[in-house]
Amino acid sequence: MFSRYKKNEAPTEKAEAPAAAAPAPKGEATKPPVQMQKQARAAAKSPAEVAAADKELKRRQKLEEVRSQLHHHLLDNLNLSALETASENELKAEIIEICAEGLEEMSIVLTKEERQTLHSELYDEVTGLGPLEPLLKDETVNDILVNGPNRVFVEREGKLELTATRFKDEKHLLRIIDKIVSAVGRRVDESNPYVDARLKDGSRFNAMVPPIAVDGSLVSIRKFKKEKLGIDDLVKFGAFSEEMAAYLQAAVACRLNVIVSGGTGSGKTTTLNALSSFIDNSERILTIEDTAELQLQQVHVGRMESRPANVEGKGAVSQRDCLRNALRMRPDRIIVGETRGEEVIDMLQAMNTGHDGSMTTIHANSARDGVSRLENMIAMAGIEMPIKAVRAQISSAVNLIVQASRLQDGSRRMVSITEITGMEGDVISMQEVFRYQRLGLQPDGKIIGQFTPLGVRSHYSERFKQWGYDLPASIYEPVAAE
Repeated sequence: MFSRYKKNEAPTEKAEAPAAAAPAPKGEATKPPVQMQKQARAAAKSPAEVAAADKELKRRQKLEEVRSQLHHHLLDNLNLSALETASENELKAEIIEICAEGLEEMSIVLTKEERQTLHSELYDEVTGLGPLEPLLKDETVNDILVNGPNRVFVEREGKLELTATRFKDEKHLLRIIDKIVSAVGRRVDESNPYVDARLKDGSRFNAMVPPIAVDGSLVSIRKFKKEKLGIDDLVKFGAFSEEMAAYLQAAVACRLNVIVSGGTGSGKTTTLNALSSFIDNSERILTIEDTAELQLQQVHVGRMESRPANVEGKGAVSQRDCLRNALRMRPDRIIVGETRGEEVIDMLQAMNTGHDGSMTTIHANSARDGVSRLENMIAMAGIEMPIKAVRAQISSAVNLIVQASRLQDGSRRMVSITEITGMEGDVISMQEVFRYQRLGLQPDGKIIGQFTPLGVRSHYSERFKQWGYDLPASIYEPVAAE
């Protein structure tokens, strides 16, 4: 036990009780409309329901106050340096012992269930991320979004919902943020008010703190999926059709250069992971990301991650730096997690110089917008080239654009697969091969739609045949609307 490591300092004073709320103003005329609506809703409830709700609210507030005091009591008594070599069971036993002492000193009696909840929360405070820990363990949660200490949202099945999770105050939230970023050697404060990091399990973490965040610190966590979704899983979930899967398998295996385009949370990285399953194990793959999220299944994979500058503003390693070095490491394919800056020119050069089958993602609303974004990123890189030369470079490098989208019902679909076929004058010529057609809306808000080919034979059909993927002409035949 850690009792032998306890500090022998005098106990700190107990936290002061929160100040009493100011009395409500007299007279209905002074009450704002929102308050009057709340009172009307409260009056509609039975007295027993109101009493039970008040009792539950007071109980939660009291438990929160007790938890805060016990957390300070733990920090005062635990030798934190000794925790690094402690097992989980030893730490939990010590927390239970110190909690019992603290509750006895405060003359507070709790039920068995309340004690267990308290022990679990305190364990998460000491070793994990406090109130966020249960949400991180919840397999149904995809994203965790914190808007200040009192509003924590999660995304489940594409829909946002407010949770009962709360932080004690802004200092509590900042302490959790600092705990995350310090673990990966980064910092966040007034002089550096935003940060990107990665949690131990690989989840993507982003935070922005005051004064940039006006109403309290903003945190977003994109959870790392432990299960690796393949093409068959995405077909089963309705992300795209079997015909599209067969086409994409041929496209990736035949080493077409693919760009996955879409908005935030549309499933670009998931699609890129699934497409990579068609790459042969004999090929050497190098991945370059800002935050390592790709989960490739192949044997020969080299992973690289960019790095921000340190406190002195030195030591930054950009995606472009990683990409330049990757070209010297004999890759068969290069996969860039997301192209959004000057590294685009190196990515296109790689696609044009023998690294066929390379893939990346970009943020864009459609395939045509994706091409425009590539042009803009080349201009932002400071490279002065005639627009026709830029477009010729893009049309030569990129073969396929897969457009992902998150629809308003929360579902994710591959809404379009478009081929780039070359140049017609000064314009990049493109042809759409598959499309998701929306047919209507169900009463519960679910979108009715179907995937359909557009009757256009693939520009790369001969290439597919040469590589042994002779796709039947029927997969390109349009499907009548049901």
